[in-house]
Amino acid sequence: MGSKNTGWSIAVDTGGTFTDVVIADDKGHFIIGKAPTTPDRIFIGLKQALESAAQEIQLSLDEVLGKAELFIYGTTRATNAIVTGNIAKTAFISTAGFPDILVLREGGKFDPHEFSKPYPKPYIPRRHTFEIEERIESTGNVYLPLNEEQAIDTIKKIKAKKFEACAVSLLWATSNPVHEKRLGELLQEELPGIPYTLSHELNPILREYRRASSAAIDASIKPLMQSHLSDLEQDLRDEGYQGELLISTTIGGCMDVDSVVERPIHTVRSGPAMGPIAGRRYAQLENQTESVLVVDTGGTTFDVSLVLENEVSITQETWIGERFTGHMLGIPAVDARSVGAGGGSIAWLDEAGLLRVGPQSAGAKPGPACYDAGGELPTVTDAALVLGYIDPEFFLGGRMKLNLELAKQSVESISSPLGISIEEAAYSIYAVSNETMINAIKDITVSEGIDPAETIIVAGGGAAGFGILPIARELKCETVIIPRTASVLSASGMQFSDIQFEHTSTMPTRSDAFDSTAVNEALEEVDSVLSRFGDRLKERGFNERSTHYRVDAHYAAQVWDIAVELPAARIESDSLVQDLIEAFHTNHRRIFSMEDRASPIEFLNWTGRLSISLPTKTISTDQSKREADLQTREVFFGIDDKRSTKIVRGVSLNVGEIIEGPAIIEEATTTIVLPPDTEATLSSSGSYVVDLMTNQRTR
Repeated sequence: MGSKNTGWSIAVDTGGTFTDVVIADDKGHFIIGKAPTTPDRIFIGLKQALESAAQEIQLSLDEVLGKAELFIYGTTRATNAIVTGNIAKTAFISTAGFPDILVLREGGKFDPHEFSKPYPKPYIPRRHTFEIEERIESTGNVYLPLNEEQAIDTIKKIKAKKFEACAVSLLWATSNPVHEKRLGELLQEELPGIPYTLSHELNPILREYRRASSAAIDASIKPLMQSHLSDLEQDLRDEGYQGELLISTTIGGCMDVDSVVERPIHTVRSGPAMGPIAGRRYAQLENQTESVLVVDTGGTTFDVSLVLENEVSITQETWIGERFTGHMLGIPAVDARSVGAGGGSIAWLDEAGLLRVGPQSAGAKPGPACYDAGGELPTVTDAALVLGYIDPEFFLGGRMKLNLELAKQSVESISSPLGISIEEAAYSIYAVSNETMINAIKDITVSEGIDPAETIIVAGGGAAGFGILPIARELKCETVIIPRTASVLSASGMQFSDIQFEHTSTMPTRSDAFDSTAVNEALEEVDSVLSRFGDRLKERGFNERSTHYRVDAHYAAQVWDIAVELPAARIESDSLVQDLIEAFHTNHRRIFSMEDRASPIEFLNWTGRLSISLPTKTISTDQSKREADLQTREVFFGIDDKRSTKIVRGVSLNVGEIIEGPAIIEEATTTIVLPPDTEATLSSSGSYVVDLMTNQRTR
């Protein structure tokens, strides 16, 4: 399978509220489909979204599936299972004497000296932890052999207690995995069919908690995800789809189904990981590639990520829940920060009578009050409807009607206690939600040494167009790019993604005594694992590949690592060692505004990423212009700023046409609220490029 765009491809992102579909045809047109998510049976909502997209191009679902060669699927199923605790009953096997790895975490609390607060509950209950007598030294030597008799007895106990999965994480298994491997053999013998995860195979890194946590999470979702992905594939085949099925992953790429079934942890937070992939591409199409801030406003969360110099930021610090008190994913992931602020976020008054928005969400069922599906609590979408931002007759292109009266009734639950009008309450909900998003943006930019005013914003998500322009203005950003596909940003990212697979090998060394031989041996081991993965896919026609390498490193007196790209595939000369050292200093200075050249640097985990190219997607926008009646609507741009505002349908615009604010641009699946003193231009790539500095430039 080469890089040419030879066939159609389908990308699906199942979120908490909507299931998004993006179909890319062989000419580069993107066709969007959207339908409410059906949590009880995902394929029902997925099929409805596919059918809505097929109707846009006057084809049947059978015809679309027949044209498609590639189907990329992303899901929040694993993330939701972890957050809600709806995971398999999982046993955790540790080295004797170390049963509290998951309890203690990396401190287990924000203030390590606050002893009055108990540790939060571990990911796997302490009573489900089993200790095995064995011990490997840091050098890899066997200090205490594995007690196989005890191990077999323990596994029989696990079987008797009807555990559904098992995670194994032993001390220094990264230096010598012999005991973990033997436990894997015993589990297969004594518990055939029960899924298990060995930490050295999944995530062979230093830092015991992170390795243990990733193994525990992976094992706990294996039964769920194996069943989910098996059902999905069967449903697709039953509908007649015969092409390749890939699954989106947390590092911003995708993998084949078999690989994901082996390591389902890679699906956790895979949705937010695809936003920056799409944002990077849309910024490239507008020749904006220096510092790109990608925001994705969905129904439940607001996700923020950075693209610096065309590179999507990767982090090892992904927590499910609060930092230190949540659960550490433990594997490399796209650095996408999430806050509970989306179109479905619920507005409420706290005990002091102060207005709050989120993190609770109305979700897909019952949804915002205006959906008329049983929801009664006020949400950001209800507020937007009251403020005139949404046409109740044109939601999802007219496929779903909204109830304005129900929206007003819900917002009245806020306005009455505060003694203000419904419109004032609605604008207050909108403003509080925007402030939450502003704080999330500042967190990811300032922490990376980036001034948000110097970034270009690419905005996605169904609710992106409601508030992103006032947010950008508050941050002093000059330009915002809102693609026509904004409401399906993550699904669009899948269309631009490649197959990606990572493997890590641990080899500690220091800059003042750099062991090139050992480092290159570690990189050889990484390459051997990547090659096995790549060769398996090569047999199926995926040929074009590249490999990139990085290392986790820190100054000798530090605790936390930063990632540094390697200057070459092997470190074979003193000059390459110096290049690596200099790259670390540069990254450290960018992030922390300082460097310490007097301190040696410790290099720990060496990671290789194999990228296998999928067919390249070009983007073209439909040049056919359809006439639309000029409309106006009363719209609030402030509590005391109500204006008669022109309504522009996206289908009535030509490429290059400029729309001056105040205006509202209505696309089938998104709405852009254009405040006064702004202007938007429809680009040839199908994005609205908004200039927020028009008033300054005309003075």
